[in-house]
Parts: sequence; structure tokens; C-alpha cells
Amino acid sequence: MGKAIEITDANFEDITNTDKPVLVDFWAEWCGPCKMIGPVVEELAADYEGKAIIGKVDVDNNPNTSAKFGIRSIPTLLVIKNGKIVEKQVGAVPKNVLSQKIEAHL
Repeated sequence: MGKAIEITDANFEDITNTDKPVLVDFWAEWCGPCKMIGPVVEELAADYEGKAIIGKVDVDNNPNTSAKFGIRSIPTLLVIKNGKIVEKQVGAVPKNVLSQKIEAHL
């Protein structure tokens, strides 16, 4: 069963430097909408196991990565491929919206 990977300032480059699409969920414990989208992100990790990488960045614990991408509001979800941002979604959205963003880069 696929599970979202915890992405940190330390491992961000290693995880996102791939030709697979990487969905990165920037979130925080205190963020209400983040809690709503959290289970969706976990479902996507299971749905795309082996095809895409699904991960989460806790903005409070990983300020460098958050600053690098100019994350100002959360949740912000990025799809990164070959180290470049190819999709960006700010705010909680239905699962199918995120699926479409991943599918576009498979």
C-alpha cells in the first residue's frame, strides 16, 4: 500500500530529481484545509504507487524548501518533474483535480 513520503529540506533534491512526476503537498499541523486534503494525498500515494511519487513537506519543520518555492499559503501542492515545477495548486481541491495534474505528466 503506497504511502506519502515525508519530504524534508535534507532529502528534497534526492526525491524530486526524477523523471516521474512528484506531487509535493506543503502543509502544517495547524492548517485546517491541510487536514482536509491530507487523506486525499494518501489515497493518491496508493493510486500512483510505482508511477509517481507522492510526498508531504511540513512547512514548520522545513523552512528552506518552503522559502525556495515561495510557499505563502497552505496547502500548496506542486507537481515536479525532472526537478522543475510543472503544476501548482493552492488550496484544497477534490481528488480528481490532483489526479488530472499527475496524469498530465505520466
